Amino acid sequence: MARIISASRRTDIPAFYGDWFMKRLEEGFAGYINPFGGQRYIVSLRPDDVTCFVFWSKNFRPFIEKLEDMERMGYRFYFNFTITGLPRVFEPRVISKDAAIDTLKELSTIWSPEHINWRYDPIIISEITDYDFHIENFEDIASRLEGYVRRCYFSYAVWYGKVRRRFEKLEEDCGISVFDPDKRLKIKLADELARIADCYGIDLFTCCGDYLVSSRIRKAHCIDGEIIKELFYREGGFVYRIKPTRDGCGCAESTDIGAYDTCPHGCIYCYANANKSLALTRFKYHDSEAAFLGTMRGS
Repeated sequence: MARIISASRRTDIPAFYGDWFMKRLEEGFAGYINPFGGQRYIVSLRPDDVTCFVFWSKNFRPFIEKLEDMERMGYRFYFNFTITGLPRVFEPRVISKDAAIDTLKELSTIWSPEHINWRYDPIIISEITDYDFHIENFEDIASRLEGYVRRCYFSYAVWYGKVRRRFEKLEEDCGISVFDPDKRLKIKLADELARIADCYGIDLFTCCGDYLVSSRIRKAHCIDGEIIKELFYREGGFVYRIKPTRDGCGCAESTDIGAYDTCPHGCIYCYANANKSLALTRFKYHDSEAAFLGTMRGS
């Protein structure tokens, strides 16, 4: 049975692991590890066995030629493209906002606006990224993406234990305080972002924030069976089921082939990297021939 393949919530495959990914397509399979139980699995990546790839990235630039090759091979895909415009202290190795916007425009021109979810995610409220920062920053990005995207997905930073510790260390090292605002402020900011998005022909969707749903804000499905159906299966033959990954998630069932502690972006809010130095090491020495992403050469 064909599957939706997520590539990946756990790491940035398009930015850093494109060669590994294309080798997996060449061989027709990839390995992945259950991050909770440690079980190892193999999944077919042959065109007939992949309903659709859902790619997640902060930098699709290194991947564009590979996407064009994939399309010629008969694969289907759409994009979750994160552009936050956050200061570098929060995203140390992410490409600039300008570069990301240019790349998104290129993806949209080659494929279509309907192939792209712009992710303004996560929203971090801090001394240097307060309410007014997000209003100005969001409008800057939205105005420049007018006509290139139809959907924007957003959420507020989730204060997992390891993320909280990083925020606390940021305050200790840099004197920058990060806040977890109350729901009233979150709703107020979300409503204002929805108003701005509407001015530029963009619909706003909340990821895992049902309390934010309103007449202007819809529930997000980052892996969305309806998008896949509309893009690729209008004549039928595609059935999916909802399988949430956490509370409030509305995603369709998928298989994720990424691995934790492999993304060198080093984002302070990232739940998928417990150890940034380990992630850098695993990227530097990764084996692009290995079935499992994150396998280091010689291991």
